[in-house]
Formats: sequence, C-alpha cells, structure tokens
Amino acid sequence: MTVTPNAVPVLSSLYQQSVADYWNAEENPVNLRLGEVDGLYHHHYGIGEVDWSVLDGPADTRERRVVNELHRLESAQAETLVAHLGPLRPEHRVMDAGSGRGGSSFLTNLRTGCQVDGVSISESQVAFANQQAKERGVDDRVRFHFRNMLDTRFPTGEFQAIWNNESTMYVELSLLFAEHARLLRRGGRYVCITGCYNDAYGLPSRAISQINAHYICDIHSRSTYFKEMAANRLVPVSVVDLTAATIPYWELRARTHLATGIEDAFLEAYKSGSFQYLLIAADRV
Repeated sequence: MTVTPNAVPVLSSLYQQSVADYWNAEENPVNLRLGEVDGLYHHHYGIGEVDWSVLDGPADTRERRVVNELHRLESAQAETLVAHLGPLRPEHRVMDAGSGRGGSSFLTNLRTGCQVDGVSISESQVAFANQQAKERGVDDRVRFHFRNMLDTRFPTGEFQAIWNNESTMYVELSLLFAEHARLLRRGGRYVCITGCYNDAYGLPSRAISQINAHYICDIHSRSTYFKEMAANRLVPVSVVDLTAATIPYWELRARTHLATGIEDAFLEAYKSGSFQYLLIAADRV
C-alpha cells in the first residue's frame, strides 16, 4: 500500500488502490487532446449548446474543430462551477477535491486569485498538475498534493471554499462531507457537479451500471447527497439541474473520433430519466 514519507497511508483500501491505478495509467485523448487547446486539462464533461458546424467543412481540419468545440463545452462547465463558489478574494484558500490534472484549480486561481490546493490519490496526475503550475508561473499559489480527500490532514477551518467536480462517485459521501465540513470555515461554500441516479426512477438503471463498470465508480442517488449534506452542516443554497445542458455534449462526442464507447450509456441514462447531472452549492453552517 502506498504511503507518504511520514508513513500515513494515503490509500486506505484495495478499492482506492484500484482507482489510483486506473487514473495513474489513464492517458485518454478525450482528456489530453482537449487540454492541449489552452493548457487547461479538465477531467469532466461539458454543458451548453453545440456548434454542429464543426462536423462540416474540410476533412483535414475536422479533428481540430471537434477538439476545440468539446473543450469549449467542458470549459463552460468549469466556469459554471467557479461562478457558484461565492465571493472569493486573493487571500482566501480553496480546495479542489479530486483535482485530476488541475484544470478547475487553475481556472479558479485565474478568476479569483485565490490560493488553491488540489488533492488527488493519483500520483501521476499530481505530478502532471504541479508541472503545469510551474509552467504557468503559479506554483506559489496553486499546489497539488498526493492526499486522500477523505482524510486530507489540512488544518480545521482552513478553507473558504471546496469543490468536487465529478469526483464524489469514488467515495462514501458521509465520510467526504464530514471532512469537508471540518475543513470549511463557518459560512464557507461547498460546490459539487455530479451525475446521480434519480430516486424517482427506482434503482440504478442498466446504463448506470455500465457507467459504474467503465469508470470503476459507484454513482450515488440524488437523495443521498442531500441527506449527507444535512448530516454534516452543509445547507444547499442552489441546486441546478444540468441534465438537459449536458446531453448535447454527449451527442457530439458520440459522433467524433474521441468517442470512448461509453457515450451511448450516458445518453440512454440521461434521456430515460434514470440519471441526472446536478450542480449543488451549499454553505457550511
């Protein structure tokens, strides 16, 4: 099991090791090629209306047009998240829980000037993101740590804002929100964007099971988010259903060279009503 220099385990289960192994080895073009557009490497999906003209025109430039459009949509998702983090000032410290290759962290620093700490159990992604911070000249303000977001070892009340951008499906929400509530100062803001299964539909659909198997994750129910937030002093102030806004992204991706084979499952789940794509912003009380 991997340990840090002070011998405190970062990975506390075989499941966490399997997730770390997956992301340490991940080099999917749908993440890397899009990040090359402007140096913001996201690991999430997109929202907004699609410019379908990118599929038309000269064949020799079609790939570039598709990459640019998909990146525009995923950047719109990240901008939406940042806009819900509340009023932030440069002296504030914020945390990106499950930070991937750092796209949301860099965007938040760019928009607010805040000090950002990214946390991930993928050592390769932490190294990649820290190298990006050096190349962007912000390594004094944006840092990435090989730590577990369920037990970060940061001081209590250290952060004004914390977010998860499509990373909550890898952990137990009761443990995650307890740690977030500990880390947030009173009045601080928590934001997540996540896919969740719709309790009104019933149990998770077959398409959701396919998504879980593809990403080695466990998608939670919508009600579990609100139940565990309430149990951990996180009071929702905004809930935005992004389901309709994300379907065009998946429809475009399914028709491109960057399709990974999971697109049909996402489209089936969203269109059947069994799956929802939500933004939840909550205040720590």
